[in-house]
Amino acid sequence: MKSSSAAAVLGLAYICGLLSTTVLGYPAREAAWWQWIGLSLGIAICGVLVAKFIHRFWRTGPRKKVWLLAGLIAALAVVYFWLRIPHPVKNDVSRYVENAPEEVTIQGEILTEPRLTRSDRAFFWFEATQLNENESVSGKLYVTLPLLQATGLYPGQNLAVSGRLYQPNPAPNPGAFDFSAYLAREGAFAGLSGREVILPETEVKPPWGWWKLRQRIIRAQIRWLGSPKGQLVSSMVLGRRAVDLPYDLRDRFVKAGLAHVLAASGFHVSLLLGVVLGLTARFSAKTQFVVGAITLFIYVGLTGLQASVMRAALMGFGALFALVVGKKRKPLGLLLLAAIALLLFNPLWIRDLGFQLSFLATLGLIVTVPVVTKWLDWLPPAIAALFTVPIAASLWTLPLVIYVFHVVAPYTIPANIAAMPLVAIVSLGGFLSAFVAIVFPIAGSTLAELLNYPSEWLISIVEYFTNLPNSSFAVGKISLFSLIALYGLLALVWWNKKWQRRWWLVTLMALLLLIVPFWFRQATLFQLTLLATENEPVLVIQDRRAVTLINSGDLETAQYTVLPFLRQQGINQLDWAVALDVQSPEESGWQLILSELPVTNFLYNTVAGQKPLPEDNPIATAIPAQTLETGSSVLLKRNLIRLISSEPPVLELQLGKQTWLLVGESQYTKPEQLAEQLQSARSLMQTLDKQNLDLKVLLFSGNNIRLDWLETLQPKIAIASTRNIAPHILQTLSENKIKFYMTSRDGAIQWTPGGGFQTTHSIVDRDASLF
Repeated sequence: MKSSSAAAVLGLAYICGLLSTTVLGYPAREAAWWQWIGLSLGIAICGVLVAKFIHRFWRTGPRKKVWLLAGLIAALAVVYFWLRIPHPVKNDVSRYVENAPEEVTIQGEILTEPRLTRSDRAFFWFEATQLNENESVSGKLYVTLPLLQATGLYPGQNLAVSGRLYQPNPAPNPGAFDFSAYLAREGAFAGLSGREVILPETEVKPPWGWWKLRQRIIRAQIRWLGSPKGQLVSSMVLGRRAVDLPYDLRDRFVKAGLAHVLAASGFHVSLLLGVVLGLTARFSAKTQFVVGAITLFIYVGLTGLQASVMRAALMGFGALFALVVGKKRKPLGLLLLAAIALLLFNPLWIRDLGFQLSFLATLGLIVTVPVVTKWLDWLPPAIAALFTVPIAASLWTLPLVIYVFHVVAPYTIPANIAAMPLVAIVSLGGFLSAFVAIVFPIAGSTLAELLNYPSEWLISIVEYFTNLPNSSFAVGKISLFSLIALYGLLALVWWNKKWQRRWWLVTLMALLLLIVPFWFRQATLFQLTLLATENEPVLVIQDRRAVTLINSGDLETAQYTVLPFLRQQGINQLDWAVALDVQSPEESGWQLILSELPVTNFLYNTVAGQKPLPEDNPIATAIPAQTLETGSSVLLKRNLIRLISSEPPVLELQLGKQTWLLVGESQYTKPEQLAEQLQSARSLMQTLDKQNLDLKVLLFSGNNIRLDWLETLQPKIAIASTRNIAPHILQTLSENKIKFYMTSRDGAIQWTPGGGFQTTHSIVDRDASLF
């Protein structure tokens, strides 16, 4: 018993050492060497302290030297993680980005199958070997191409791609996807926006690879099932990373809390292994082991060596081995052994979200299903299983989901209960269809066609739950301390039977950990955030629990910038929405925002809305949309907004004792409209002169600000939403000693009364702190 406890302590010490690197942020390569050494030494000291005092609390635990060794292993795990972090070598292709011409040609080898992006381009990983036929380079590239150019490409193919070489920037907005960190985790430091593929003159026969079998399976299942049902079945067999499942359907599964259905993981491996063992039950244990091991090997190869599948496969292999030797299986020990083996192979997987969720879900099934089963022993076992599995898995993954995505799906458990029978049917049918399709594609297509109605019903269930009110609830960002505390409470219930009986008290404590900080922040917060956008300024005003959004940007801006920020802030409704856009509201990102969040009041500029909104307009029929007339004022709780000019759109914000001015995009963009633009500018200047504003902040878009406006208004701070700004404007700002921010350079800009102005980098640094 003591030896197994000691082994578990040493294994957990290694995992905890890797997890401790989280405090250094990511990409962790940016941390200085002394920070790594300091963290390692700090953990070693903690190991000494634990060894000295642990026996006061755990008298039957491992001996003192085991704890000292555990501290040393955890400290070495930090160093090992540091050494395995990828860095660009001397001739890495990313080092040529700064001096590269507008278009380059890079030769190399395709590493993965082309996949579809959200912007309907193909992407694949590419190992670069030569730049512009005269420079030998190395390094991994993220390559995107037009779909037609990527047709027929395959892993292992050598070719050249011409396009624009770029280096991704960190996320410019809080809550946005950090493309730079994503590439760094994959060992890449640059991307190539490809325009054209240049194939070698001599055609080479594609080499054999698992990708050929994957394509054979996917094509067979799509042949008669069609899209998206065919891709759905393939995703449930091979995982969504191996299949181009439409993003709208993928997002619906995620929103419903059924993302695990599309991720090749422990559920799929257990299902597959259960079928194999059932079919080979008449044979000897050795035969079962061989057949099961071959099945696991084939499945891991087909899914493309995903961390979650490898974890499940290692556990399955351990279970098969225990079957042969006749020993009782210890699921917790197998799970810990699988995690350690994978993290020794690649310690960077500790930061992989798929690996983390897969590990936690399996842990939840092992330790929580028996407890929940006892609570539901009054139900028939088959029905109880429908409840116990989703409850156990959701409990252990929910804190991490909240920490990463800032949202919860309230209907997760009901959706899983309703979907699980269909998931089992489609998965089993998909496995059978896949293995038959490898040998005889038409027969595989015939079997897949039998899944037409089950897959259609499954999609209907997902659509039903995602269309329910409040199907996705934003809870805002939580601290790392809160995350650790939540998992500490879960571990307490698992470890101590007394606390299992007091589960209601633990639930209350967990809710307080989430609700109290969220409620306090919402009740006291006063914050303005100008999001980093390319064109019009997008401003979010948070005044305690009242939220105002000014402008939405285009559809892409709304989807990837505005909505992620609102979720990160825990915003579930908008009290006021103000549209100054040149585009009419139904053509901008407002449609998406209004479909995701309830809006109490909607105001739109008469010029932007092309006055008034038609009666059949979705916005006009969904909410009370009002015209924002020139000179009219609206009181937003303690703040006042007033439209000074409709063209160009200029909005005055009275924020307590401060005056902000937001200048939107002008509709006069054509050369023949120059006279109207000049007349509108003169009228605006006359209006501003009469206002005699004591201007604190001027927000404007691109180069739509005039020099005479700057000289007359004399703002103390100017902020531009643009990629580039004219030199004469910069010179005027400098001469007048106006502090200047630019979102393309500084990222999102936040202002609070106590903290003043902060750029994205300071915001991210603040959010990454331990508490």
